[in-house]
Amino acid sequence: MLDDGPVTRPGFAFPQRLMHAQAMAVLEALRAAIDAGADSVDLSLLAEFDSSALSVLLAARRSQRADLPLRCVNVPEKLRKLANLYGVDTLIFDDL
Repeated sequence: MLDDGPVTRPGFAFPQRLMHAQAMAVLEALRAAIDAGADSVDLSLLAEFDSSALSVLLAARRSQRADLPLRCVNVPEKLRKLANLYGVDTLIFDDL
């Protein structure tokens, strides 16, 4: 048996801007990525957002597969603070 190294799973990257107007499209794309096996959400590009970003992440948590937990990576500090303000930080971010 050949060892090709560690198995890497696809991830999903949030766009630079996620406001109410973009939320449904981003959520649909994220759900499709989860169905395809994505195990992470990269938030490094996210610079302009409102509470809709939290709604998308909460919905993604509900959509995640039991056998493949979803991780948020490269979380902007402003997003962490907003999640904390709304009281959902522990529901979204694993490292708290």
